[in-house]
Amino acid sequence: MQLRFNAISELGEPGAKFKKLFDSYWPGYNSWLTTKGAVSVPDLATSQAALRKYMPEMLPTYEKLCNLVNADAVAAQFLTGFQPPAYISACSQAVLVEKEVQLVRNYDYHPDLFEGTLLLSSWNGKKVMATSDCLIGAVDGMNESGLAISLTFGGRKVVGEGFGIPFILRYVLEFCDTTEEAVAALTRIPSHMAYNVTVVDRSGVFKTVLLSPDRTPLVTEAAFTTNHQIHVDWPENATFNKSMERSEFLSDLLAQKGLDAKTLADAFLRKPLYNTLFSEGFETLFTSVYQPVAGTMQLRWPNESMFQSFDNFTESHKLVQFGESAKELEQSDTLMNTPSETSRVTPQESLTCSTLERFYLN
Repeated sequence: MQLRFNAISELGEPGAKFKKLFDSYWPGYNSWLTTKGAVSVPDLATSQAALRKYMPEMLPTYEKLCNLVNADAVAAQFLTGFQPPAYISACSQAVLVEKEVQLVRNYDYHPDLFEGTLLLSSWNGKKVMATSDCLIGAVDGMNESGLAISLTFGGRKVVGEGFGIPFILRYVLEFCDTTEEAVAALTRIPSHMAYNVTVVDRSGVFKTVLLSPDRTPLVTEAAFTTNHQIHVDWPENATFNKSMERSEFLSDLLAQKGLDAKTLADAFLRKPLYNTLFSEGFETLFTSVYQPVAGTMQLRWPNESMFQSFDNFTESHKLVQFGESAKELEQSDTLMNTPSETSRVTPQESLTCSTLERFYLN
């Protein structure tokens, strides 16, 4: 199995490159909404009102993007980020601020549900490098002010009223400069599922905010998170993704005297943090390493890497192989991981029913 990771730069007004991304990915998202969200997704007016209430600064960008892609009512609702269908990732993350300021995280998810895009943009006058999700959203990223942010799934089944977490992270990167500002946004904007969000600025100030739709956001000094919050709420999920094992590993690692940024980042490419459940479609798709002071970041894999910076961002692509021989890779006809109508919505063809519960909540 292989994935193509694309680094794309489009500074200034969103234009042809974003539209190309939308045209490639929207059919898959549209089908996903049709099969998973027909009952729970609110109407366009309600969704736009929520965006206007909680993230009013995003409205001009939202309207520009809708006009750019000629969004119909379904697409326009989706791009608000309000109340998307529930879905589950895993992930591990940790922050180090003693000698260097660094945020590192693994993104553990099904490969068919991943856009594979690192986008450099400046929709609101601030450069943002972010790993894209849900077209507008981000699962991790950093802005040119030196604010870095990432998420892990919070390990709870509860779904409530709020925004998809990638849209919230995008808002933080677009409009916040410091950890204090980011925390204010994270505790104000409702998340429709449980997530752990770690944010750090270039001064080294960091916080981890535990979000849940049925609980008041909890702001903590935690330097790492995996896939539970105060305690394990969903034992089956925590057992499957080894949330406690990864948490204990990170706790011990960060407690080591003299731990440096490279050692921490390298640890994310090894077990128990690096996930290789290829047969179950649930693996570490990339490791991201953010250096807020330098304004640089890396996407890393065991045998590959992609380095980018605000000062020297290079458009590129990289084919990364997962659990399959080079010969099989050469014989493969699929060179792009474009989320098609089947890839985002019907993983039933490759996953068992029990595995599906790990990705979607009804």
